[in-house]
Amino acid sequence: MDGRTPVLIGAGQFTYRGDAAASPSPVALLKIAAERAAADAGVGAAGLAAIDTLAVAGFTIDAPGSNRGMIPHSSNPPASLAKEFGAAPRWAVYSHMGGNTPQQLVNVIAERIAKGETDLALAVGCEFLGSAMKRLTRGLGFDDWHEDADLPPPERIGDPRNGVSPYEARHGLGRPINCYPLFENALRARDGRSIADHQARLGRLFAPFTQVAAQNPDAWFQTARTAEELVAVSEKNRMVGFPYPKLLNAIMEVDQSAGVILASEAKARELGVPEEKWIYLHGCADAADLWHPLDRQDFHSSPAMRLTGQRALEMAGVGLGDIGFIDLYSCFPVAVEIGAEELGLALDDPRGLTVTGGLPYAGGPGNNYAMHSIAVMAGKLRAAREAYGLVTANGWYLTKQSTGVYSARRPKRPFERQDPKVLQAEIDALPHPVVTEAPQGPARIETYTVVHRREGPFMGIVIGRDEAGRRFAAYTPNDPATLAGLEQGEQVGRTGRATPGADGQPNLFIPD
Repeated sequence: MDGRTPVLIGAGQFTYRGDAAASPSPVALLKIAAERAAADAGVGAAGLAAIDTLAVAGFTIDAPGSNRGMIPHSSNPPASLAKEFGAAPRWAVYSHMGGNTPQQLVNVIAERIAKGETDLALAVGCEFLGSAMKRLTRGLGFDDWHEDADLPPPERIGDPRNGVSPYEARHGLGRPINCYPLFENALRARDGRSIADHQARLGRLFAPFTQVAAQNPDAWFQTARTAEELVAVSEKNRMVGFPYPKLLNAIMEVDQSAGVILASEAKARELGVPEEKWIYLHGCADAADLWHPLDRQDFHSSPAMRLTGQRALEMAGVGLGDIGFIDLYSCFPVAVEIGAEELGLALDDPRGLTVTGGLPYAGGPGNNYAMHSIAVMAGKLRAAREAYGLVTANGWYLTKQSTGVYSARRPKRPFERQDPKVLQAEIDALPHPVVTEAPQGPARIETYTVVHRREGPFMGIVIGRDEAGRRFAAYTPNDPATLAGLEQGEQVGRTGRATPGADGQPNLFIPD
C-alpha cells in the first residue's frame, strides 16, 4: 500500500434534452462528461490535460454489421477527445462492443494503476442515437458536428468477436430485442408460471426501477409507472419481442454521456483531491459465458454472472449482506432476473436492484450504461461512507460480464486483479449441447419468441432440440394463426417438425 492503490476521484454525467438540430457531437458529449468529472474531482482543465491514460467506450454505430454509416463520427474518438483537452496520454484505447465495457475499463485501469503503469486516467463514453436518428429522418444534416474523419485507427480493447455466429444471425438472434426474449421464455417455462402470472411478475420487477428513474435528474424517462402500465399492451406500449412490450426494452436512442477519473492515491494527493471524494474499487472480475447463445448450457442461467459476482465479493472481502447499494445490468427483465438469481438476491430485495433506474428508464446509452451506474454509485458511497456498492455490467446476449465492488472505505490489502483467464477456463470447460445447423424430422421447442412490427406479429423464432438432443435454430411459418398460437399458451416443450433450409436459407419448424 505504497500510494499505488487505485481510487476513483471524479464522476460526471450529461443528458441532452434539446432540439436535435443543435445536439452536441459525439466528441462534444464525451468532453462534457469528462469536464464534469474533472470538476467533481476539483482538478479542472489542468487535470484533464495531465491524464496519461484515456479509455473511450465504443459507440454503437461502430458495432459489427451496423448500417448507420451515414452518421459521422470521429475515426479515433480517444485521439479527438485528447486533442480537446491538450492531453497526450501514453495509453489511449477505444473499446469493442459490449455493455460490460465501462466496468471492464475501470477494472483494467485500476490494475494498471496498481502496477505503476498509470497515474491519472479518464474512462468515458456516450451515445447519440437519439438526436442522430432524428437528424437523419428529418434531413437536418451534420454540418455542425466537425468530427475528425481522417485520423489513424485507435488501439482497441475488449473482445472483437461478433455476439452471434452467422448461423444464429441467419435466424434472427443477432438483435437483442429478438434474443433476450428467448431467455425470458425459457426462464418462465423452467419455473412453471403461466404467461399471465409471469407478465405480472415482470411488471412488479421493473415498476420500482421507474420510481428510481423518476428521482434521477439524469434519467431519460423521469416517469414513475405502475406494474400494470409496464406490461399492458397498447398503441403506446406495443409488443416488441414476446413477452416484452416496449416499456420493458432498453431505450438506446438517447443522448447521454458519463465518465470517471481514476488515479493512484499518491496522484490524488498531489492533485489535492479531498479524501471525502475518494471511492475505492475493492473487488472486480471479468468473464464471458460460452460465446454463442446456441452453445449455452441452458437459457435460464449465467455461470459468468455467478462467478464474476463471487470473485468480486471475495476479492473485496465482503459478503452480499455487506452490500448497501446494488445496480444490476437491466437491458431487459431477464438480465436482472438471472443476475439476481446467480448472485443470490431476491427480486424484491429491500435495497433495490438499481441506483439509476435502469436501461429502459434511466437510459440505455449503447455500451456506456454502466458508466452511469458507477457515477451514481460513487455519489451514494460518498454519502454513506461505510457502505459497499455492487455494479454488474453485461455485454452482447448475456455473454460478457464485468463486476465491481466499491466503497469509500480504504481497502485493507493491495489491489490485485485476478487474471480473467482463470474464471474463463472454468466456464469454457462446462459441458454444452451439440448444435446442428441442418435439423431434420421430429423436434421440440426449447425456447422461442414472436417478433413484432408496429403492425403486429411477423416472425416466430424457435430454439429447438431434435430427436438426438441436438440444438438448432429455426423460424416458424409466419401465418397469423401460427404466430398468434405461439403467444396464447406455453410453447416450451411443444413438438413439431424441423426442416433444414436449402442453400443457406433459414431452417423451418412447423409446430404440431
